[in-house]
Amino acid sequence: MKFASNIVAGMALAAAVSVSGAVGAEAKTKMKISHYLPAVHGIHTDFIEPWARQVSECTGGEVEFEIYPAGTQLGNVARQQEQVMAGVVDIAHGLHGIPRGRFPRTSLIDMPFLTDDAGAATYALWSMLPDELAEEYEGMKVLALHAHNGGLVHTSEKKVETMEDLKGLRIRTPSPAISDMLSFLGADPQGLPPGEAYENIQRGVIDGTVFPWDPVKSFGLNEVLQYHLDAGVYTVSFFFVMNERSYNRLSPEAQACVDKYSGDALVAKFGDWWDKWDAPGRQQAIDAGHVISELADDERARWREALQPMMSAYLQKMKDAGIDDADEIYQKMQDRIAEYEASHRD
Repeated sequence: MKFASNIVAGMALAAAVSVSGAVGAEAKTKMKISHYLPAVHGIHTDFIEPWARQVSECTGGEVEFEIYPAGTQLGNVARQQEQVMAGVVDIAHGLHGIPRGRFPRTSLIDMPFLTDDAGAATYALWSMLPDELAEEYEGMKVLALHAHNGGLVHTSEKKVETMEDLKGLRIRTPSPAISDMLSFLGADPQGLPPGEAYENIQRGVIDGTVFPWDPVKSFGLNEVLQYHLDAGVYTVSFFFVMNERSYNRLSPEAQACVDKYSGDALVAKFGDWWDKWDAPGRQQAIDAGHVISELADDERARWREALQPMMSAYLQKMKDAGIDDADEIYQKMQDRIAEYEASHRD
């Protein structure tokens, strides 16, 4: 009988340990983060990895993250928004312009000549999120909106310094506004994910691309490019969002940790980050002996004049699509950028 009692007691203890272990396992929440950039990009190394680590440490290990960059099954640039909305991933970082048409209000920041400063564009987007842009993010908790520094025109075989030089060139484009801009300047815009630019330039399918400096290095594009026009006439914007249900499932303490490292504290870093990320790409081009040209002031004035009809037509297109306040959003973006630039003058 004593032997039998020991067996029963042992079984009870084993069951208790098993239940305890199960409870402990359930207390940990594993979350997936996806983005479309290479794991060597600053978005991954300086932003997403440290963010995940900080949040996890803040929660005492309650929340753990798995990150899926470009090259993984969840790294497709065109699927970032739908993946997070469907709960396939919990958090995603993506481009507002790919696929087209999902963030029309936010994407007005892509209009030419608004700014060439990542910090200014990021400030405008984040400050306008609660009112003008909120409806585009239903079902998502927005952790950050941001933009890159002014983009350049990069080409493989032909040096570009004027509108005439652009005529007929097949240039990879990231968004509808930039496509319209390139068309009005005489180029032939080609909609391609950023990760496909290298192969298509190498094969001669396209003649070049518009990018800031940082993806030129992270996608290895200096190997297939020779000429770079520092035009700085546009920027492109990005989202970093969380599935609302995923956020709501977290404990209040874990939610507080997500909030602590997101929002205002996060968006304030992007201006300096983009400056840091751009520098190696430019230096790599210099070291390779590439030709880097600046858009001359008189040519910039020509571009601005040539693009006025395009900008008016683009705003009208937005209004025809149901964005009745497109003019007001565009004006407020200009005002917020001016605020930022005035406050950051030396």
